[in-house]
Amino acid sequence: MDKVFPSAQAALADLVKDGLVVAVGGFGLCGIPEALIAALRDTGVKDLTAVSNNAGVDGFGLGQLLATRQIRKMISSYVGENKEFERQYLAGELELEFTPQGTLAEKLRAGGAGIPAFFTKTGYGTLVAEGKETREFDGQMYVMEKALVADLSLVKAWKADRAGNLIYRRTARNFNPNVAMAGKVTVAEVEQIVEIGALDPDEIHTPGIFVHRLVLNANPEKRIEQRTTRPSK
Repeated sequence: MDKVFPSAQAALADLVKDGLVVAVGGFGLCGIPEALIAALRDTGVKDLTAVSNNAGVDGFGLGQLLATRQIRKMISSYVGENKEFERQYLAGELELEFTPQGTLAEKLRAGGAGIPAFFTKTGYGTLVAEGKETREFDGQMYVMEKALVADLSLVKAWKADRAGNLIYRRTARNFNPNVAMAGKVTVAEVEQIVEIGALDPDEIHTPGIFVHRLVLNANPEKRIEQRTTRPSK
């Protein structure tokens, strides 16, 4: 089955509507689906709940959707690189569900695996545990966390075949495999598309059964949040 669409806009056209829960892969700006985020912005949909480790930066990544006020709520772990996020949150214009990074990854993995909830020590006795069930196991206290399932998942991979089997490149793998699994519909943005059968099955990170649509972005911008270099001698 050929899952390739001619553009990010075409891949999202009949999938998006107001109020969706959208999970987005990436860590910082590493491994984010740049073209798909921009295409989602251009649809004009609003009242989105965005599930992502972070909120991009001002003017790039999910920061674009914050600037256009399309995100109503963020479920994320780190948001310190985005001044518009800070402004909206402190002004009471943006809902935020802070989630420890490992817990966020496990909530997505559980959602993709069909596990409705799990217990973790992380966050017990803190604000993270407020309003959540807690339970003792072997003398230790745990917090119950519910799985996350997204209406739409947007991920970035390095290479794919036309059936949607994905290979990520190094640290750009980060949250992408879990996000891909957790989506009711998953769209992947990739740098290379090869024919079915061209990929070594042992090298595939996300099987095509989790991927519904593919978009080629052969020349992504791949920004870096903060570039730090040593002075030249």
